[in-house]
Amino acid sequence: MSVLDCDLIIVGLGPTGGVLANLIAKHDLSVIILEKENKLYNLPRAVHFDDEIMRVFETIDISRNFLNKTIINKGTRFLDEKNNLLLDWPRPKIITENGWYPSYRFHQPDLERSLRKNLSKFKKVSISQNSDVFSLKNKSNFVEVKYKNLKTNKVSLLKSKFVVGCDGANSFVRNTINSDLEDLGFQQKWAVIDVLLNNKKVLLPDRTIQYCSSERPATYCRNVGRRRRWEIALKSESDEKDFLKEKNLWKFLSRWVAKDDVQIERKTVYTFQSLIAKKWSKGRIFLAGDAAHLSPPFMGQGMCAGIRDVSNLAWKIAICCQNFHNKNLLKSYQSERYNNVKEYINTTMNMGKLLNEIGDTNVSKTVKNSNDGKRTMTSIKPSLGPGLGKKNDSNRGKVFPNMRLNNKRVDEYFDKNLILFSKNNYKNKLIKNISVQQFDTLSCALKKFNSEALIVRPDRYILSSTNDNNLNDFVDKTMLEVYNYKKRY
Repeated sequence: MSVLDCDLIIVGLGPTGGVLANLIAKHDLSVIILEKENKLYNLPRAVHFDDEIMRVFETIDISRNFLNKTIINKGTRFLDEKNNLLLDWPRPKIITENGWYPSYRFHQPDLERSLRKNLSKFKKVSISQNSDVFSLKNKSNFVEVKYKNLKTNKVSLLKSKFVVGCDGANSFVRNTINSDLEDLGFQQKWAVIDVLLNNKKVLLPDRTIQYCSSERPATYCRNVGRRRRWEIALKSESDEKDFLKEKNLWKFLSRWVAKDDVQIERKTVYTFQSLIAKKWSKGRIFLAGDAAHLSPPFMGQGMCAGIRDVSNLAWKIAICCQNFHNKNLLKSYQSERYNNVKEYINTTMNMGKLLNEIGDTNVSKTVKNSNDGKRTMTSIKPSLGPGLGKKNDSNRGKVFPNMRLNNKRVDEYFDKNLILFSKNNYKNKLIKNISVQQFDTLSCALKKFNSEALIVRPDRYILSSTNDNNLNDFVDKTMLEVYNYKKRY
């Protein structure tokens, strides 16, 4: 086999690529990141993530420091044109099963700086900026990558075991593997205006407000520090050309703020779309994040979906790099992630219909009538799609809670591999075992899952469970599914 330059090449260093690099680096694998831009983009884009994503940040050791750059999100309210409440989506300030609050606001450049700073401690991670990838070729045991340095025009060739395209909506990697896009039916242009408050005394909502209207639907976001955002639907081509002009812009914003109250940090037009790539991989090349799917922003789940992608994919790639090649393990990436992300996108589209038409408030199955007669929803938590584990295992694909075990939380016991939680001790070099007899909370968890033992994946989902006391057979079958002994790199 040809001499390889690294285990993994990542195309694109946004949040998805940055999280993937950090996850892979924890396995002591070599990573080269090829980023087209010459420096970090320092203006707002993504502004929300949830408890599941904070748990991933905890996994890669950035949560504690990054937490200081965030605020807890109080929720979202949908109002009609007379400011009557149509639907309330509160985010209670309580710790979830993932060990964090349900919802956070942040400034994307702060996250990207945290991710890059953390990558700097790994000797086997290399970042190459000004690097435009223009050729990808699958070989039998590696991928050949060609890229051009946009400053010097020098062309270079690299070889790696795997390539993951985290290169956004206009993904070169997606085009290279000839993956068509499935259109779920939402496309609309919106203006996005980010501002900095000059005066903290300006009275603005302390949460997200969705202003539902058939004429001019809009969104207001309370972001970190002095940052605030408005998103406004553009209904025509002339609207798109003229809306961001000073006069028209302030005609809209004057409902909330005066010119002296804010400075405009960024104004642009986006096309909000609902798209999913039909094929997420070809050979040893994979897609993640916006390269694999696009969602309107009404749930704040676009970036979250990309981080869920790489949390699912990273440990599978790591196993294949360090142990044995397992096509079925890698194939489970798309099958497990596809339905999950599609449910988020469909729910977001329902919110878009409510925004545009003041339509049906039943945007998800979690919408209920509260005791005071209000329509209230709770956050959806789509399960994993089919993949690893038995279909008839009722615990398969559920999140294992990040509970407290004396002075530590469960996640502090996680390493890079699978964990077996069982009533009896069990030794196997491929799997870490924690006896639940040591911790009352773990014993209670096993009772909740009605199991004698559970195997939990590195991405914190339950892989398999059993009521059988024969752990040898249970573990062997799971190990055979995850670790393929037939072909070694």
